[in-house]
Amino acid sequence: MPELTTNEEAGTTNALGSEELELQLGQHRTELTAYAYRMLGSSFEAEDAVQESFLRAWKSFDAFEGRSTVRSWLYSIVTNVCLDMLGGKERRARPMDLAPARSADIPLSEALPESAWILPVPDGRVVPEGGDPAEVVESRESIRLAFVAALQHLPPRQRAVLILREVLRWRASEVAELLDTSVASVNSALQRARATLEAVGIDEAETLQPADGEQRALLDRYVDAFERYDMDRLTSLLREDATWSMPPYDMWLQTHEDIRAWCLGPGIGCRGSRLIPTEANGMPAFGQYKPSPAGGLDPWSLQVLEISNGEIAGISFFLDTQHLFPLFGLPPRLDP
Repeated sequence: MPELTTNEEAGTTNALGSEELELQLGQHRTELTAYAYRMLGSSFEAEDAVQESFLRAWKSFDAFEGRSTVRSWLYSIVTNVCLDMLGGKERRARPMDLAPARSADIPLSEALPESAWILPVPDGRVVPEGGDPAEVVESRESIRLAFVAALQHLPPRQRAVLILREVLRWRASEVAELLDTSVASVNSALQRARATLEAVGIDEAETLQPADGEQRALLDRYVDAFERYDMDRLTSLLREDATWSMPPYDMWLQTHEDIRAWCLGPGIGCRGSRLIPTEANGMPAFGQYKPSPAGGLDPWSLQVLEISNGEIAGISFFLDTQHLFPLFGLPPRLDP
């Protein structure tokens, strides 16, 4: 159904049943969740923000005057919800943002709380299905872990301006109206945001390309090497400066020597693991299950891979499988 754009159409929709109104709101859920995720850096908080926005929309729809589209009205609500949620919070980060790389012989420190980390998001929640291929690629680019982590360096309103202008291609006048500010202020905020991101730096990586035979072959080799626990083959697929991180711990590794030492030392329990493919943050991802003493295989991590120039440039092992595996539709355990 087309968006509402006039008072007459708005009045018509106000008279519709709840099911029809829900369809009007729900058709924007994916793009709004993606926007909230870029703002908040958490798939769970993004879902909460969109749900809260829909509740506010339901309560205030009778006052909607149709001077804008339903879409832009919803973006205004989601923006305000995200700004409220970000008030007073520390920025979310990746382990690589917090400290230098460590060696494999340093014990893990205490796990940091969930609120400290950029968390992964399933592509199915934030990437539109059946869209223009170029738009899908661009959408995947703008949810990469590295990009979302860089966004967290921006103050919340600058973050909103940059996402709306650079990612969603809104006009400065539209952003100014949404944020109740001037075009000059929007342009100034955008310049400052661009300068901050340039100073932070964002690693380049290739998004998931299912039709790319070379990428698919690389991923197949990775799965085979990991499941065989062949460290020679595994590290041969990694870039020399590849990152290896394990939220919720702030430790991260970077050399082939340390990665090998970790896998054959503290991480030896991962020998015999199986990987189930999925998609996260526009990147290849896998649910990792490791052998259980009771038999079978238990969830251990959600792996998100970053690929650059035909090599694996980084692997993030997210260990909160209790919450992440259901989100990604991964089974609670595997039989042997």
